[in-house]
Parts: sequence; structure tokens; C-alpha cells
Amino acid sequence: MGIVLEQGGFYPELTGKENLKYLSGFKNIIKEEQIEKSLERVGLDPRDRRSYGKYSLGMKQRLAIAQAIMEKPEVILLDEPTNGLDDEGVELIRNLIQEEKERGALIMITSHNKEDIQLLCDCVYRIFSGKIVDRE
Repeated sequence: MGIVLEQGGFYPELTGKENLKYLSGFKNIIKEEQIEKSLERVGLDPRDRRSYGKYSLGMKQRLAIAQAIMEKPEVILLDEPTNGLDDEGVELIRNLIQEEKERGALIMITSHNKEDIQLLCDCVYRIFSGKIVDRE
């Protein structure tokens, strides 16, 4: 399962690639090449030497999505996946979500962005006060 939460939990002193290498060590199922490909898919440069702590909000969001997809999980949970992204980043992430869906991943998105919901979701649940109040 790949997950993007509001607060990523990355090490601020490590680069994006170093953070993903560290996290990939838990399962040890992917190689450096797949980590680099995941970074590129979200629009980050695997050779960037800036630490995560120096990333913009949009870069942090992209890294979180790279982490969620890097091991090709069957289920991907994305909390506000386009938060903090510029127009180009939004389009890139929407395309990536569509690619993951076509790959066969089940993707669950929480979002206040109605356009994201309309473009990306096959089934929509509205939640109010912790209860499902509507389903489309």
C-alpha cells in the first residue's frame, strides 16, 4: 500500500532520493533505478542535492507521491494529492494517478478539490461528521 498523508515524515537533512532509498530498505523490493524513475515521474530530479528541509511545499508533495508509488502498490491512498502544486504539477500528478489506475492500482483520494474528484474518481463518497452521507 502506498500512502500520502498531510505530513510526510521525511528526514529534513536527507535529499529526496536519500529519503526514498532509506524507506525502500524496509521491504527491500526495489532498486535505485526504480527510486529514480519514481522521482522523475513526479517531476523531481534524482540528482538534486538539496535536502528535504529546503524543499518547497510542492516539492514535498511530489516526494510524498513518489514514495507512495515507488514500489508499485496495489492500493494507493492519497490525501489532497494536488495540494501545494502549481498548474503544471497538478496536471503531472493527475496523469500519474491515471497511469497508476490503468496499471491496476486501486486509488483512494480525499480531496476538497472538486475538479480532481470529477476528473479522477469513478466512485465518490461524501463524508460529513465522520459519516458517509452520499454516494455517486
